Amino acid sequence: MQAAYNQKLLSGTKFPEIQVQLYNGEMQSLGKPAHGHDWKLVVIYRGQHCPMCTKYLNELESRKASFYKTGVDIIAVSGDSKEQLESHFDDIDIDFPIAYGLSVEQMKTLGLYISDPRSENETDHPFAEPGIYVVNDKGDIQVVDISNNPFVRPDLETLAEGLAFIRDKDYPIRGTHDY
Repeated sequence: MQAAYNQKLLSGTKFPEIQVQLYNGEMQSLGKPAHGHDWKLVVIYRGQHCPMCTKYLNELESRKASFYKTGVDIIAVSGDSKEQLESHFDDIDIDFPIAYGLSVEQMKTLGLYISDPRSENETDHPFAEPGIYVVNDKGDIQVVDISNNPFVRPDLETLAEGLAFIRDKDYPIRGTHDY
């Protein structure tokens, strides 16, 4: 199998301008904070076919107050269709913005790993593997975590506590050596 080139987003660089459609039909800039917050947590999830994503989104809902308290807004997005997202609401109970229709080109712009479904029973489109981006008040990527499978994701309590520490101590963006 030939290795493919996939450029990852680097910490400390500008988060790309990507518009996504929220479930309510509104368009939103993926990395721009709203609701009185000045940082943004962007959660990319695989889609409604993934039980681990369902669990993660529900856990994020239960921990969202910790992020909001630190000034961090939240959005989640997948490549699912509106109908798939609507079906997913049977299993998720969230009250933060959620978007759908992330295109393969947008997934590539975000430097995500992209998978093809194993069968039509899984889903009907290529989908992004999990990614987490925290965009600071300057529009820079403060924290980035991408995975090639659903089993490796940041613990949300640790992430919330870490962001509180970063903000409180003016902790620098890490991982920027040599670029």
